[in-house]
Amino acid sequence: MSVWLPTSPCTPEACAGHEGRTASVPHAVLRLAGAVALILLGILAAQPVRLLPAGPRHALARAWSAALVRAFGIRITVHGSPGRPGGRLLVANHISWLDIPLVAAVLPSRMLAKSDIRAWPVLGRLAGQAGTLFIERDRIRALPATVTAMTRALLDGDRVAVFPEGSTWCGRARGAFRRAAFQAALDARVPVQPVYLAYLRADGSPAGAPAFVGDDPLTASLWRIARARGIRAEVTLLPRIPPGRYADRRDLAAAAQRAVADRAPQRTRPAPGSVVEAPSGRRCSDDTPHPVRTGPPGPRRPTGTARSGPPRPSTTG
Repeated sequence: MSVWLPTSPCTPEACAGHEGRTASVPHAVLRLAGAVALILLGILAAQPVRLLPAGPRHALARAWSAALVRAFGIRITVHGSPGRPGGRLLVANHISWLDIPLVAAVLPSRMLAKSDIRAWPVLGRLAGQAGTLFIERDRIRALPATVTAMTRALLDGDRVAVFPEGSTWCGRARGAFRRAAFQAALDARVPVQPVYLAYLRADGSPAGAPAFVGDDPLTASLWRIARARGIRAEVTLLPRIPPGRYADRRDLAAAAQRAVADRAPQRTRPAPGSVVEAPSGRRCSDDTPHPVRTGPPGPRRPTGTARSGPPRPSTTG
């Protein structure tokens, strides 16, 4: 594992518990069966759908993705307007593997994902057929080729979605946006669309069940989400950053990160310029103060869109 890959302090034990109502075991099994059926349908329909014009293709992608999220009993709320069509870079905070269909339910896009996903049973094939762009996250030398592929897709008028934190966080804390993916937006001269994602309980507090963090197995995450009830997914489309406003990817990434952080509830917002770290063995909650490292930054590492930590299925590259 490369030492430059970003990490998240969040763990399943500290962050991914569900507090609230739960579905019965038969109900949870039915939810999973419905999700599997939708995934199989997506695989069968992927090739014919790709032959359709952009309008109908995107409409079907939105409907299928929304149905997949709802199959787990999660309602979707959208704030903001998608705006005009055309190439743009979507950048969002990253909480769960559910983020991928959640974003696609609002703005169908070509996702950037780690190359390992191509080997996943069923899901890997579906990702490839959906036009996913893959990154070899353990090879920093492969990063320029990935940025070039993203630039071509943006120039072709595609939307490309990236989770620039490079790792999943629980939603109560967030990571810094890595800069590399933003170079593609600069090279293609397309807008950057910040997107804020949140999974909430009925009282508006962050829901833990969807968090896919640390060494959480995918099977455990699937079952936890299928058992949870009363969760709402919130997607906020923030104002786009027009091309030319920032000439440097560092400034562009910082602006997008500020937009997402400013949308987050005040009680979960880290101090500007700080790095929030969840205490080991303690629940990462709204009312649990986190130690904040505010000293001078350490040596810079190469940037990218990958995550590190214990090997586990990840949805980002």
